[in-house]
Amino acid sequence: MRKLSAGFSLIPMTALALFMMLSAGPATAQTTQGTAANPPAAGSEKPHDDLAGKLVRRVIQRAPSSIPGREIVQVETEIPPGVESGWHVHPGEEVGFIVAGKVEMQVEGRPTVILNAGDGFLIPPRTPHNARDLGPETGRMLSTYIVEQGQPIATFVHQHAGK
Repeated sequence: MRKLSAGFSLIPMTALALFMMLSAGPATAQTTQGTAANPPAAGSEKPHDDLAGKLVRRVIQRAPSSIPGREIVQVETEIPPGVESGWHVHPGEEVGFIVAGKVEMQVEGRPTVILNAGDGFLIPPRTPHNARDLGPETGRMLSTYIVEQGQPIATFVHQHAGK
C-alpha cells in the first residue's frame, strides 16, 4: 500500500468496494441536503450535521457498530469546483475515498495533500480538517464514519489553530 504522507494511505479500490459490499447489508439512501427542486427528506439528518447546509451529502447507510456506543455511517459527498467544506471535526474516525475530481485535503498537524480519484484518506477522531475541490469537475468522495451514537456527524471548528 502506497503512503502519500504521514497517516494517508492509498486504499485499493477493490478492497474498499469489498468492504462496502460486506458491511451493514442493503443500502438505504437519504439525501442530507437537497435543492429547491428536491428538498431533503423530513428527518433525514438526526442530529443536525453542520456540513449538510454547505455541501451535497447523501447518507447511503447507517447501522449500529459492533463497538458499543458507536455507529457506522456511510456518506457520499459532492463538492463543487472551488468550494471547501470548512474546518470541521467528526466524533470518530473517517475512512474516505475520492470517487471523482481533485481535492486538496488539509488535516491539522499534517502537510496539505492533493487527492485524486482513486486515492483514499484517513482522518482520526476530532481532528480538524478541511477539503477543497480544485476542479474543473465536481469532487465526489465516499466516507465511512465510525462515530459516537447520537452525535452530529460533522461539527464546524470556528477557531482553527492551524489557519
